[in-house]
Amino acid sequence: MSQTGETPEAEGQVADAVRGNWVDAQAPAWTRPYLRLSRADRPVGTWLLLIPCWWAVTLAAASTGFLWIDLWIVLGCAIGAWLMRGAGCTWNDITDREFDASVARTRSRPIPSGQVTVQNAVVWMVLQALTAFLILITFNNAAISLGIASLVLVAVYPFAKRFTYWPQVFLGLAFNWGALLAWTAHTGSLGWPALFLYLSGIAWTIFYDTIYAHQDKEDDALIGVKSTALLFGDQTALRLQQFGIASVGLMALAVLVALTHSAGQTAVIVGLMGVAGFGAHLYWQLRNLDADDAETCLRLFRANREAGLIPVLFFGLAILA
Repeated sequence: MSQTGETPEAEGQVADAVRGNWVDAQAPAWTRPYLRLSRADRPVGTWLLLIPCWWAVTLAAASTGFLWIDLWIVLGCAIGAWLMRGAGCTWNDITDREFDASVARTRSRPIPSGQVTVQNAVVWMVLQALTAFLILITFNNAAISLGIASLVLVAVYPFAKRFTYWPQVFLGLAFNWGALLAWTAHTGSLGWPALFLYLSGIAWTIFYDTIYAHQDKEDDALIGVKSTALLFGDQTALRLQQFGIASVGLMALAVLVALTHSAGQTAVIVGLMGVAGFGAHLYWQLRNLDADDAETCLRLFRANREAGLIPVLFFGLAILA
């Protein structure tokens, strides 16, 4: 560790990591570059990958009844989200290493800063993915097949910013796949509520990741990287409002389809309360958005953990209704 007063980059810390995070403060020194590569010092991404899984398993349990296996689905998805988010971020950093070296916020990441070689990053990625696979095979066959299929989306996502202004759509396709997987792990097959949750999550991802992308829009424009932040420009607030409404509407539809005929009126009301709370949080973000202020964008992006957990809480309460 370097002496007090040196820059975060000199200490090996990543520029946009929360200061004093457990990786930089407590993890053994030799593990820190790999944990940073997995974004363990920035856990909000793991939450955003996990939350759609929890939406699905709690809504499925409210619809068809709680099963003891649901406790393992909740825990297994949590561990799997940590591992697969780490593997996906490692893959992203391998493919984006030249771009990352050209952007102020990302040049301190482990590969462009020289903390980890590309070869070691590949090994670390494979280890994480294989460990996640061991968790996946504890689920039913349909869920296992869905989990394997998600690897295509994970592999493609880092390249999307090279050919489309909508890389956030590709991120949404990958990040919300857990809604399909967790619903299937509970029920044994896909259903319309899972599909509506998946689409709701994609709209939500476009919402929060556009906010995130506004941090890098100037550098991205210079190096030729595309994003919805650049595409929306001065219309960002309006576009985010539209995607927020779509996300809330699709989630409400998922609740209605899942619970109306199987769980009773009280469960439907409780579930819709969660949707309303989620929508209120997105509205609060829009009211506080300053797309030209990087610190505000990062703060609002991180706040989406709380936004996403609101439906989890109420869907869980609907199980008891």
